[in-house]
Amino acid sequence: MRYRVRHRTEYQYAEPVLVSLNQACLTPRDTAYQRVLEHRVEFHPPPHSQMAWTDSFGNRQHQCCFSEPHATMLVDATSVVDVVAPVRPPAKQAPAWEDAVRAVRNHAEAETLDALQFVFDSPYIRRAPEFRALAEPDFAPGTPLPVALAAFAARFKREFTYDTGATNLNTAIDAVLHSRRGVCQDFTQLSIAALRSLGLAARYVSGYLRTIPPPGKPRLVGADASHCWVSVYSPGWGWIDVDPTNGCLVTDQHITIAWGRDYADVTPVKGVILGGGAQTITVGVDVEPLPDPDPAI
Repeated sequence: MRYRVRHRTEYQYAEPVLVSLNQACLTPRDTAYQRVLEHRVEFHPPPHSQMAWTDSFGNRQHQCCFSEPHATMLVDATSVVDVVAPVRPPAKQAPAWEDAVRAVRNHAEAETLDALQFVFDSPYIRRAPEFRALAEPDFAPGTPLPVALAAFAARFKREFTYDTGATNLNTAIDAVLHSRRGVCQDFTQLSIAALRSLGLAARYVSGYLRTIPPPGKPRLVGADASHCWVSVYSPGWGWIDVDPTNGCLVTDQHITIAWGRDYADVTPVKGVILGGGAQTITVGVDVEPLPDPDPAI
């Protein structure tokens, strides 16, 4: 699939902002299953200065500074990407989930050493017995990791309710576990907490989801909006991406932007301001399928 994605974030301030520093994490990544053909990030009004760099996780970050008073600020990111569905051997041939835990714990290779950073607690996620208990029914001893992940995601979707009014950015994962309600960010971070509590390396992936449902079927949650999901390391297989919000493994309908330990590492737009008073934030995402993608990445 080839997609054009446009992500617009607009801030409107009740009073002029005198100075602001802003950071955007909106550049899609090149991966084994995704190729970025075009990308640009624009800030309005024109900033006093701007720069771009690659962070420690390999994500492209853009930063700008406004030194003149302004009443609005717009971040406009446009990308064209090719995405193919991951192709893997039969799931039952994959290593057991305990093998993944041992491989990362021993971190004898560069790949497992890199994965090790996604085992520990992070700003929004902690490990605990109650989170481990959430995952344990699907992780019986010897279960191949992709099989366990698919079962966990499917059960998560059955047991949790998508509710945009149930949480906010500061809602703790403990509250999400108790209420069984939230949005994709909550479900992704709670799932990561459960998987890390088993000892697995699990990272937070930000991106977008585009679906065209069959006649009479509902759209998947997160279509044409910012989305997120979980990626788990397996020795010999690499990273396996699973979407707990929609109860499925990731397909060519998922477009990857960035990954990190949790939402704090891949926040789409963040910053600090002097002045401004009350503010209103408007976010719009459009994911448009394009014709004639290249046959392979």
